[in-house]
Amino acid sequence: MSDEELVQKAIEMQNFSYVPYSHFPVGAALLCEDGRVFTGCNVENAAYGSTICAERTALVKAVSEGCREGWLTIAIAGTGEDYCWPCGACRQMLYEFAPRLRVLAARRDGSFAEMELSQLLPQGFGPQSLH
Repeated sequence: MSDEELVQKAIEMQNFSYVPYSHFPVGAALLCEDGRVFTGCNVENAAYGSTICAERTALVKAVSEGCREGWLTIAIAGTGEDYCWPCGACRQMLYEFAPRLRVLAARRDGSFAEMELSQLLPQGFGPQSLH
């Protein structure tokens, strides 16, 4: 799957977002080496801390379906004029499974920038940190 196709899947997931508070839909699409793509959208909650981001929705779907490794690229698409990079909580959750994950951050017009997760979370704390 091309980067452009993965970003398009993330953009399509914005349609499923539940965002009555921020009015900022975000979609995500996580590509694995076996070709599977796990998608997600943000789901807000009146108790703001219970809100879940699109990236974590895709991550939890992957893990719950037995895919805990082989993650190649995640595309994250927001509706803003700036690139939609993952928040700190999402960076930490993704780092747990794929510190070298490619991150494609898209903006409203569909253009995107790329960065490796380890660049977004330098000196990250992961499973190896517990040894």
